[in-house]
Amino acid sequence: MNILVVRLGAMGDILHTLPAVELLHRTRPEAKIYWIAESRWHPLLEGHPALAGLLPFDRHSWRGLRESRQALRAERFAWALDFQGLIKSSLVAWQSGAARRTGAARTREAPARWFYTERVTTASPHIVDQHAELVGRPEDLRPVTLPAGVPEGRLPDGPFVLASPFAGWVSKQWPLEHYAALARMLPLPLVLNVAPSQAEAVAGFAHVHVSSIAGLIDATRRARAVLGVDSGPLHLAAALAKPGVALFGGTDPARNGPYGASLRVLRHPSAVTSYERGEAIDPRMRDLSPEQVYAAIAPHVVP
Repeated sequence: MNILVVRLGAMGDILHTLPAVELLHRTRPEAKIYWIAESRWHPLLEGHPALAGLLPFDRHSWRGLRESRQALRAERFAWALDFQGLIKSSLVAWQSGAARRTGAARTREAPARWFYTERVTTASPHIVDQHAELVGRPEDLRPVTLPAGVPEGRLPDGPFVLASPFAGWVSKQWPLEHYAALARMLPLPLVLNVAPSQAEAVAGFAHVHVSSIAGLIDATRRARAVLGVDSGPLHLAAALAKPGVALFGGTDPARNGPYGASLRVLRHPSAVTSYERGEAIDPRMRDLSPEQVYAAIAPHVVP
C-alpha cells in the first residue's frame, strides 16, 4: 500500500509532523510512505528510513503545479493524510487519487474538510500529539531521526550558544538589541544563525553563522545550548533534545511549543494568545529582558 503524507511546509510544521510519520511507519511497516512538501524543506527529510520517497510541491508557477500533479499521479496512493488542514493541502490529498483521505475534524480552513473521506477528532493539547492521533496513539511516539547536517560557515572552536533570531512572523521575534545585551553577559560566544538573505541585518554581531538548513542542523548538534523563538530552528533543537530556552509571545506554547523537556519556555505573564501575524515585535516579547533570559540559560553555559 502506498501512503501519501501531505505537509507542504514550513520547517517547524514539518518537524512537528515527523513523529506521526515515524509512528505510521512503525505501525504499517509494509506500506510505502511518500511525503509531498516544498522542495526547500526536503533537506530535513532526505534519506529518512520511514520514507519511500519525497515529492515536490511548487505552487509558484503553472509549470510547477503541473509537475507536482504529475509526481502525485505517478504513484497509486491508497491513503492520503493531510496534516496541514488548509484548502491547498486537502486539494493535494484529493488530487493524489487516494480513495481514503484523512484529516482533522477541526481544520485551519473549514472547507478543507470537504475533501476528506475520514475526519478525526483530536483531543491532545500539543500539535505533535494531535498529528499522532490521525495515525495512532500519541503515547507511542519516540525521538525522531534527523539528518547529520553538513558543516557550513564559521563557528567558534569551543562551546557556544546558538540562536536563530528571525521567524516567519516578525511578531514572534525577540529584539536584536536584547541579543546584543545577552551576548555581553554570557561566558560563551552567542552565535546568530541566519539564512544568506538575513545576514545584513545582523552584520554588527561578532559571531554570525550563515548557512542552509543542512548547516543549521550541524550547528545545532554542535551547540552547547540553544536560544530560540517560535520558529523552525527552535523546533529543530527540540527534536535534537538540545538544552536551552524558548521565548514565546502571541503563540501558545501548550500547542506549538518545543516538544519534549529539553528546552525551558519563557513567556511574559501578560502575554495573550492571538496568533497575530504582526509586522512589529509583540510588546510582550520585548518585555522578556536579557537578564531574565540569562538567568534561564545560565545553568547550561556557566561552569
